[in-house]
Amino acid sequence: MRTSEDTEMVREQYTTTTPGTSLERPKNEYVYKIGIYGWRKRCLYLFVLLLLIILVVNFSLTVWILKVMWFSPTGMGHLRVTKEGLRLEGESEFLFPLYAKEIHSRVDSSLLLQSTHNVTVNARNSNGEVTGRLNVGPKMVEFHGQQFQINSKDGKPLFTVDENEVVIGTDKLRVTGPEGALFEHSVETPLVKAEAFKQLRLESPTRSLSMDAPRGINIKAQAGNIEALSQMDIKLHSSDGVLLLDAETVRLPKLPEGTRGGSGISQGLYEICVCPDGKLYLSVAGVGSTCQEYSRVCQ
Repeated sequence: MRTSEDTEMVREQYTTTTPGTSLERPKNEYVYKIGIYGWRKRCLYLFVLLLLIILVVNFSLTVWILKVMWFSPTGMGHLRVTKEGLRLEGESEFLFPLYAKEIHSRVDSSLLLQSTHNVTVNARNSNGEVTGRLNVGPKMVEFHGQQFQINSKDGKPLFTVDENEVVIGTDKLRVTGPEGALFEHSVETPLVKAEAFKQLRLESPTRSLSMDAPRGINIKAQAGNIEALSQMDIKLHSSDGVLLLDAETVRLPKLPEGTRGGSGISQGLYEICVCPDGKLYLSVAGVGSTCQEYSRVCQ
């Protein structure tokens, strides 16, 4: 008994062993295609084309940015990377804080720091704490620190300020203001001098004015007068020495006149008398002394 499988084998053998026959081989009913066809293929090509466009755009933008920002192997634009650090030429604007160990300009130009509000320079220690601050504002300049010092080009201190004192290291301090200088406390200096052809005035409106020196005080006016004005008393005291008035003429115009004595004719001459308490008065001169110990002026 033959099956369909045996019949197929016999047919196959017959067709292969009989040459010159025109019999057609049986077609296979199942055909499998390998690859991407139809809309999937078109989407793939479109995706590849989109990637190429994005790649070209990115490359063009990269070249444009490199050209605009002036990128080079040594830096970017006016910014150059050197062995000593960064070198920046021209004007630059910083929108955020700048941290640097040293900032200096070129040899042939000055360094300019400019801001629309203020310029603040901070110095910090290893813990990040601010130890010194310089704030340049539109109305004032502030400095916060333990000591502020200005030195000359030779390193000599010219001006030093701390919590205890202010030291001026120059040979001369010149005050040019019309109101002069105002000191709330004592001033220590070897010389106080006015400019040529100008007056020197020492004044204490509400308090006392005291001048002390271990070796002496010298007041000199080479081309003018010396005036000492006071609402109360003016005291000239010498503990160990004498009070010397050395002048061609000594005038005391407002001395009171004592009781006129009857001894002789004065001829317009007067005698200066001293009361026990040190008060001076005038007495008409005579042949002898006309000073009276118990004059009415001394009472």
